[in-house]
Amino acid sequence: MLPLPGPVRRLAAWCAVILLVSGVVYIGIRLCVMFRAALIPALLALLGTALLLPLFHWLVTLGVKRSIAAGLTCAAVLGAVGGTVYGVTIALVDTWDQIVSSLREAVRDLADRFGASGTSLEELGGDAVDMLGRFGGTAASSVATGVSWALQVLGMAVLALLLAFFFLRDSDRAAGTLRSLVPHGSADTVEAMARRAFEGVEGFMRGTTVVALIDASFITAGLLVLGVPAAPGLGAIVFIGAYVPFIGAFVSGTAAVLVALADRGLVIALWVLGVVLLVQVLEGNILQPVVQSRTVRIHPAVVLVVLTAGGSVAGIVGVLLAVPATAAGFGIARELRERYASPPDRRAEPSAGPSADT
Repeated sequence: MLPLPGPVRRLAAWCAVILLVSGVVYIGIRLCVMFRAALIPALLALLGTALLLPLFHWLVTLGVKRSIAAGLTCAAVLGAVGGTVYGVTIALVDTWDQIVSSLREAVRDLADRFGASGTSLEELGGDAVDMLGRFGGTAASSVATGVSWALQVLGMAVLALLLAFFFLRDSDRAAGTLRSLVPHGSADTVEAMARRAFEGVEGFMRGTTVVALIDASFITAGLLVLGVPAAPGLGAIVFIGAYVPFIGAFVSGTAAVLVALADRGLVIALWVLGVVLLVQVLEGNILQPVVQSRTVRIHPAVVLVVLTAGGSVAGIVGVLLAVPATAAGFGIARELRERYASPPDRRAEPSAGPSADT
């Protein structure tokens, strides 16, 4: 029997490696889905730790004990998030009926302006508005059926907050704990990979926070100038939505336009839409390249792919965690490449020795 050619053997070897890695990744994903009730809070706590470490370190440098500093940091986050969610919810609930009625008027105005009054355009718009109203009523009436789901989410949020407290308090012992869990010969490599992964997540969170703060400030200022109610709450939605690329901007912009439409009419809503689009253009062409180039650079095509994959695997939580996980993976790959990929010209150089003069 003749042996296979060299290229065929290499192709077979690569196929075997790809199948093996794919199997391991699939099993890992299935295990993550099975233990998601514990894994998701831990991952969210890691994201929060990466974002809150500067504030925690600042408190520690002021002489505050590590436990108290971690508690104050978590309390500040809890107060900020709770206040934002409460304000935004109250603003949207109070204006929901007005939003639906304004949408009806907007559809009628558009139909009259384009000469389609009484035709399928107006009927289609009316049906869409009726469906929106029914969806809101159905969602409101089915709150009682989602109590168990809400309790599960609340429990995961509490667990994530507690884990963030412990991660912050014991952050100085993370490297030693990690080294104690791996073989001595590979401890340096594993620690370096973990540091690079955490730096990638920290860079993504820090860069996204800066961009989100700038976006929220500009959009809030525009809403205040246009006289839109609940402008600070809508700005908070923009800030929170920035942590979910593309999708968060769409949801937060839609909320701002709907509230403006409900209270100020179609013209002001169009102005709000223009402000949101202008800020998004500035973010995509100026803020993101400048800020993210200093933290972590991920191509938009990669972001779209990992967002789709994360959403298909774990829903909205997968969308939230997809980009930070990719940033961590890029950091690990960069560390491995720097450690094990030596340049060809360096391999060709002779080993350094005593010079002839000496």
